[in-house]
Amino acid sequence: MLIGVIADSHDNVPAVKRAVAYLNEKKVGMVIHAGDFIAPFAIRPLAELRCTWIGVFGNNDGEQKGLTNESKGRIQPAPYELNLDGKKVLVVHDLATVDREVLVRAKVQVVISGHTHEPEVTREKEILFINPGELGGWLSGKNTLVLLDTEKLEATIEEISL
Repeated sequence: MLIGVIADSHDNVPAVKRAVAYLNEKKVGMVIHAGDFIAPFAIRPLAELRCTWIGVFGNNDGEQKGLTNESKGRIQPAPYELNLDGKKVLVVHDLATVDREVLVRAKVQVVISGHTHEPEVTREKEILFINPGELGGWLSGKNTLVLLDTEKLEATIEEISL
């Protein structure tokens, strides 16, 4: 399955709309947001996705009740664990909050995070670490996301233009 991974949209509604269009074009089977949506109004474009989506709260998501209501419960506290195509996936906002040795012992295969605003795809031991960078583009001027192929356990960083 092809998964869209986004994070740190920070109220940039045009970037969220562009990401939704791009992810719909790519026919992703799911979208995961690794936090820092900010305000409830900024997630409304995610309703246009042609697939399901989930997310975790980030450190700047102060309106958690509003985000929970607007997302119909799709946004959860981190860490959030799920199974994608038989792969154990952990979603957090800040990777620094995760003990990497615990991940190895728990046999986690993919860790998705955000927070740094820097896109990065790396492997450590048997774990694929994915940070899609910042969808919002406020710090770098680049609007990035990641496409994750769960069958191959490969991920690519994509820059989308607005």
